[in-house]
Amino acid sequence: MNRAFVPDDFSVPLALVAPEFRLEPLGPQHNAGDFAAWTNSIEHIRATPGFRTWGWPPAAGMTLEENRADLQRHADDFARRKGFTYTVIEAGGDEVIGCVYIYPSRTDDHDADVRCWVRADRAELDAPLRASVARWLTEQWPLGRINHEPR
Repeated sequence: MNRAFVPDDFSVPLALVAPEFRLEPLGPQHNAGDFAAWTNSIEHIRATPGFRTWGWPPAAGMTLEENRADLQRHADDFARRKGFTYTVIEAGGDEVIGCVYIYPSRTDDHDADVRCWVRADRAELDAPLRASVARWLTEQWPLGRINHEPR
């Protein structure tokens, strides 16, 4: 990518609060909850638009330590403004129920590729999460053309 993903003067949001959940930047502090969330929902996540051909989560899984390293990579990307990954936390609690990835598009057709997933046992939150994130990106982010795979 030859240009900045977001302008230097853009204040990247540190939260999105909706009635059913809240988003906060993903980091190693979420390791146990994130690991539990996706390892119990691999088939569900891999069937979610945006993940069908992405190869994540790995069908064979990964260790807790490998997961922590992955979360650190996402936190580093966030700090360097190269991509923004948020954990999805249940409303009124601290349980990880999903994740949102906002990264530069891999094609020239879009400015950003956005993927999100929720745990299989919270599948009813998939549509509200996608709608909230789409509205948030349109209203508060300086991204023009967003690739957010339709349902």
